[in-house]
Amino acid sequence: MYGLKGLLLEEEKRLKRIKTIVDERLTDVPQGTLRITTSNNKVQYVRCVENSDKSGGKLRYIRKDDLPMVRQLAQKNYDQKVKKIVDKRCGQFDRLIKEYEDDEIEEIYLGLHQIRRGLVNPVEETWEQRLALWKATPYNGKEFKEGQVEIYTKKGERVRSKSEKILADMFYDYGIEYKYECPLHLKGYGIVYPDFTFLSKKTYEEIYWEHDGRMGDPEYVEKAIRKIDQYIKNNIIPGRRLIVTYESSSYALNTSVAEQYIREYLL
Repeated sequence: MYGLKGLLLEEEKRLKRIKTIVDERLTDVPQGTLRITTSNNKVQYVRCVENSDKSGGKLRYIRKDDLPMVRQLAQKNYDQKVKKIVDKRCGQFDRLIKEYEDDEIEEIYLGLHQIRRGLVNPVEETWEQRLALWKATPYNGKEFKEGQVEIYTKKGERVRSKSEKILADMFYDYGIEYKYECPLHLKGYGIVYPDFTFLSKKTYEEIYWEHDGRMGDPEYVEKAIRKIDQYIKNNIIPGRRLIVTYESSSYALNTSVAEQYIREYLL
């Protein structure tokens, strides 16, 4: 599976942000620790300051009017615990990220001489093998109505609208393989034809792209919303396995948004 290293790097960034916060908080804190006791249903706060030789410590009740000290000591204890786990995880992540590559198992196979490769069964299919098998699976798309305007992509494939051509050409320029109007069965709804279907290199799952191009038409909008709801009911969630772009008579396809989607989900 691809993409784990990217997730590790993002998590490492999060931990380092947290580390910066707690390190700054712990630069100027009062000595001692906080103990909390109850007596006759009343809460009592006790400050414990350890002797320099660690032979014991002094205990002192904190007055009710000194709540800032209570909060500082409580915050200090929390921050120290956070710092301990964050420091530990940062060290582990640093070592793992330096050593780990998403495709390290695949690279062993691809690194073999072609003759030797033919003698070996890899433990799992390479990405190129998976993609080739996916591409080779035949399907029947929707038919075009007679007399419908003919629009062709850079790939030489016929599509239904100029916006679909723009999208298809963007995929082509990025070297992204896709299937146009490949049928998909949604349980409880029937067969739909997503405008574009992709195989994710990160998850090996199919990702679907719907371009809703007539959002100024109330009847069209109602059908589009109903269909998206059916995607969700079939666990095809927008932002994970479903990409949706929009257009109306007064608002054209936003190619910069489409490019963001491509970079986030398809590369």
